[in-house]
Amino acid sequence: MLKQSYRYDQTSTRLEVEGLPDLSAGQGDQAIGILSSWRLMIVGGTEVEGRREHLESLMRVVIPYVRLRLSGVVRSIGEEGDPVRIVADGIQHRLDLTSGQPDVPPLSIRLDDAELADLVRCLDALRLDTRVRLDWPAIQHEPLHRRDLVERIPLTKRLAAPLLGGVTFAALGLVALLLPVPQLEPSRQETAEPSSTEAPISDPSQEDAKR
Repeated sequence: MLKQSYRYDQTSTRLEVEGLPDLSAGQGDQAIGILSSWRLMIVGGTEVEGRREHLESLMRVVIPYVRLRLSGVVRSIGEEGDPVRIVADGIQHRLDLTSGQPDVPPLSIRLDDAELADLVRCLDALRLDTRVRLDWPAIQHEPLHRRDLVERIPLTKRLAAPLLGGVTFAALGLVALLLPVPQLEPSRQETAEPSSTEAPISDPSQEDAKR
């Protein structure tokens, strides 16, 4: 049984995996069903290698982090002491790797945007490679919090709508104060001449009806 090795290259990153086919699952000679080792090489950085658990941790941390950055959200993924942790480091990104061996010190690798993009492309190529028949962990993309969505909008745009509304309201109030108060016109009943209630003067030349 021959050990298989596959390599995924980008401009600044190279990822290699080695393993054996899982014959019990009916896999062919060209497949990798049992991962024996992996190596990650970044230009200008230290070569990294480890067990399958470390590679899976790398996927669970780096891929969600990149998604958040594409959404304009700056958030660290991973906790202190985790096998893999990535945090924002100014305009760069710091990848912290903690070995399971007590005598191996933690390793930090700084990546720029291009190197981080190359790393994600290598991880995606590995996950989509049909020759590597491993059950990779599902990447959970949590929905963005309302606070994250608000922070994506610049402060000037967030204040523009309420400020414009306040200015419009104030302008309408000022115009209303400057307009003259309309004068009420008397109604027709008030302007009409009052009707006389006195009895009409009888003509003396006419005989009195009572006589």
